[in-house]
Amino acid sequence: MGVQELGHLVLYVRDVERSAAFYRDVLGWRQIIPEPGQKPSPVAAFSGGRTHHELLLIEVGADAQPIPAGRRVGMYHFGLRVGDTDDELRTMLRRVEAAESPVLGMSDHGVTHSLYIADPDGNEVELYVDVAGVDWRADPSLVAAPVRPLHL
Repeated sequence: MGVQELGHLVLYVRDVERSAAFYRDVLGWRQIIPEPGQKPSPVAAFSGGRTHHELLLIEVGADAQPIPAGRRVGMYHFGLRVGDTDDELRTMLRRVEAAESPVLGMSDHGVTHSLYIADPDGNEVELYVDVAGVDWRADPSLVAAPVRPLHL
Protein backbone atom coordinates (compact mmCIF):
# COMPACT_ATOMS: atom_id res chain seq x y z
CA MET A 1 0.00 0.00 0.00
CA GLY A 2 1.13 3.54 -0.71
CA VAL A 3 0.03 6.94 -1.93
CA GLN A 4 -2.27 6.67 -4.94
CA GLU A 5 -2.90 10.34 -5.71
CA LEU A 6 -2.72 13.81 -4.24
CA GLY A 7 -6.19 14.28 -2.84
CA HIS A 8 -6.43 17.95 -1.93
CA LEU A 9 -4.58 21.08 -0.94
CA VAL A 10 -5.50 23.41 1.92
CA LEU A 11 -4.40 27.05 1.99
CA TYR A 12 -4.72 29.61 4.75
CA VAL A 13 -5.84 32.93 3.26
CA ARG A 14 -6.34 36.42 4.64
CA ASP A 15 -9.76 37.03 3.05
CA VAL A 16 -11.67 33.94 1.94
CA GLU A 17 -14.13 35.89 -0.23
CA ARG A 18 -11.30 37.61 -2.13
CA SER A 19 -9.41 34.34 -2.63
CA ALA A 20 -12.55 32.41 -3.56
CA ALA A 21 -13.36 35.04 -6.20
CA PHE A 22 -9.85 34.58 -7.66
CA TYR A 23 -10.04 30.77 -7.90
CA ARG A 24 -13.69 30.83 -9.03
CA ASP A 25 -13.98 33.90 -11.27
CA VAL A 26 -10.46 34.27 -12.66
CA LEU A 27 -9.35 30.64 -12.87
CA GLY A 28 -12.83 29.20 -13.45
CA TRP A 29 -12.75 26.55 -10.73
CA ARG A 30 -16.14 25.27 -9.54
CA GLN A 31 -16.79 26.39 -5.97
CA ILE A 32 -18.77 23.81 -4.00
CA ILE A 33 -18.69 25.34 -0.48
CA PRO A 34 -20.37 27.66 0.20
CA GLU A 35 -22.77 27.11 -2.66
CA PRO A 36 -24.09 30.17 -4.52
CA GLY A 37 -26.67 31.95 -2.41
CA GLN A 38 -25.42 30.52 0.90
CA LYS A 39 -24.23 32.90 3.59
CA PRO A 40 -20.50 33.70 3.64
CA SER A 41 -18.31 31.23 5.46
CA PRO A 42 -14.71 31.26 6.76
CA VAL A 43 -13.97 28.41 4.33
CA ALA A 44 -14.36 27.81 0.60
CA ALA A 45 -13.92 24.54 -1.27
CA PHE A 46 -13.39 23.85 -4.97
CA SER A 47 -13.71 20.71 -7.07
CA GLY A 48 -12.94 19.91 -10.66
CA GLY A 49 -15.03 16.75 -10.29
CA ARG A 50 -12.20 14.30 -9.70
CA THR A 51 -12.86 14.15 -5.96
CA HIS A 52 -15.04 15.84 -3.31
CA HIS A 53 -12.64 18.80 -3.14
CA GLU A 54 -9.19 19.52 -4.51
CA LEU A 55 -8.72 22.91 -2.85
CA LEU A 56 -9.88 24.19 0.51
CA LEU A 57 -9.35 27.79 1.61
CA ILE A 58 -9.47 28.71 5.30
CA GLU A 59 -9.65 32.36 6.33
CA VAL A 60 -7.12 33.40 8.97
CA GLY A 61 -7.61 37.18 8.83
CA ALA A 62 -5.87 40.29 7.58
CA ASP A 63 -3.30 40.29 10.39
CA ALA A 64 -1.89 36.84 9.53
CA GLN A 65 1.84 36.57 8.80
CA PRO A 66 2.59 36.91 5.07
CA ILE A 67 4.47 34.26 3.11
CA PRO A 68 8.16 35.09 3.62
CA ALA A 69 10.04 36.25 0.53
CA GLY A 70 13.09 34.47 -0.84
CA ARG A 71 14.48 31.02 -0.14
CA ARG A 72 12.57 29.21 2.57
CA VAL A 73 11.32 25.80 3.53
CA GLY A 74 7.77 25.07 2.47
CA MET A 75 5.60 24.96 -0.57
CA TYR A 76 7.03 26.49 -3.76
CA HIS A 77 3.93 26.22 -5.94
CA PHE A 78 1.10 23.91 -6.90
CA GLY A 79 0.00 23.07 -10.43
CA LEU A 80 -3.44 23.17 -12.00
CA ARG A 81 -4.06 21.65 -15.42
CA VAL A 82 -6.24 24.15 -17.24
CA GLY A 83 -6.82 22.44 -20.56
CA ASP A 84 -5.21 20.53 -23.38
CA THR A 85 -3.85 23.18 -25.74
CA ASP A 86 -1.68 26.29 -25.81
CA ASP A 87 -4.78 28.22 -26.94
CA GLU A 88 -6.45 27.32 -23.64
CA LEU A 89 -3.31 28.40 -21.76
CA ARG A 90 -3.33 31.70 -23.70
CA THR A 91 -6.96 32.20 -22.68
CA MET A 92 -5.97 31.73 -19.03
CA LEU A 93 -3.12 34.22 -19.48
CA ARG A 94 -5.57 36.82 -20.81
CA ARG A 95 -7.95 36.17 -17.87
CA VAL A 96 -5.13 36.50 -15.32
CA GLU A 97 -3.85 39.70 -16.95
CA ALA A 98 -7.38 41.16 -17.10
CA ALA A 99 -7.72 40.50 -13.35
CA GLU A 100 -4.35 42.25 -12.81
CA SER A 101 -2.96 39.18 -11.07
CA PRO A 102 0.84 38.90 -11.11
CA VAL A 103 2.32 36.76 -13.88
CA LEU A 104 5.59 35.38 -12.52
CA GLY A 105 6.86 33.48 -15.55
CA MET A 106 6.26 30.99 -18.36
CA SER A 107 8.13 27.74 -19.05
CA ASP A 108 8.26 24.95 -21.61
CA HIS A 109 9.00 21.84 -19.56
CA GLY A 110 8.85 19.52 -22.55
CA VAL A 111 5.97 17.55 -21.04
CA THR A 112 3.99 20.67 -20.09
CA HIS A 113 3.66 24.30 -21.06
CA SER A 114 3.30 26.33 -17.89
CA LEU A 115 2.25 29.78 -16.77
CA TYR A 116 3.22 30.81 -13.24
CA ILE A 117 1.04 33.30 -11.37
CA ALA A 118 0.45 34.50 -7.81
CA ASP A 119 -2.87 34.25 -6.01
CA PRO A 120 -4.11 37.15 -3.83
CA ASP A 121 -2.05 35.94 -0.84
CA GLY A 122 1.14 35.39 -2.84
CA ASN A 123 0.88 31.61 -3.24
CA GLU A 124 2.52 30.63 -6.51
CA VAL A 125 0.24 28.68 -8.84
CA GLU A 126 1.32 26.90 -12.01
CA LEU A 127 -1.34 26.81 -14.71
CA TYR A 128 -0.38 24.21 -17.30
CA VAL A 129 -1.35 22.09 -20.27
CA ASP A 130 0.20 18.73 -21.13
CA VAL A 131 2.11 18.81 -24.42
CA ALA A 132 0.30 16.68 -26.99
CA GLY A 133 2.18 13.61 -28.18
CA VAL A 134 4.69 13.55 -25.31
CA ASP A 135 4.48 10.15 -23.58
CA TRP A 136 6.21 10.65 -20.24
CA ARG A 137 4.69 7.41 -18.95
CA ALA A 138 6.70 5.44 -21.53
CA ASP A 139 9.81 7.58 -20.88
CA PRO A 140 9.75 9.12 -17.37
CA SER A 141 13.11 10.81 -18.05
CA LEU A 142 11.16 13.35 -20.14
CA VAL A 143 9.91 14.87 -16.87
CA ALA A 144 13.49 15.98 -16.12
CA ALA A 145 14.05 17.60 -19.54
CA PRO A 146 15.76 21.00 -19.48
CA VAL A 147 13.35 23.90 -18.99
CA ARG A 148 13.05 26.30 -21.93
CA PRO A 149 11.36 29.68 -22.17
CA LEU A 150 7.74 29.65 -23.27
CA HIS A 151 6.28 32.43 -25.41
CA LEU A 152 2.50 32.51 -25.48
